Amino acid sequence: MNFVEWSKSNVNYGRKLMDSVVEGAREGESEFLKEESLGPYLEKSAFRAIAPTIIGASLGLVGGYLENRRFRNRTLLFGLLGGALGFGAGIAWENRNLTASVASRAWKRINKTRDEHWFEKNPIDYA
Repeated sequence: MNFVEWSKSNVNYGRKLMDSVVEGAREGESEFLKEESLGPYLEKSAFRAIAPTIIGASLGLVGGYLENRRFRNRTLLFGLLGGALGFGAGIAWENRNLTASVASRAWKRINKTRDEHWFEKNPIDYA
């Protein structure tokens, strides 16, 4: 097998892996959401992430204020940064079950594709 054939084989295998990841992720999403669509689910998650956002912004403002002992632009920046971190953490926490479902199903599909590839390369002779 020369380099061109080898590289084509690996590119095709890579495409199969990527297709299996996407297909598995879609299956995991539809399995988790059942009849609900993704948009309203994410909207609910964003609404539930308001409390961590407020806590993060408050901690950022307090931290920025204590550093300068005055309210400056840097204090406001710390508050915005704390709010962004709080929102990100809240969204991640609210969507942890969806993420787990998507990742689990994608991983199962990857393993299935890898096993098929291995059996193509290493056929078993039962005779």
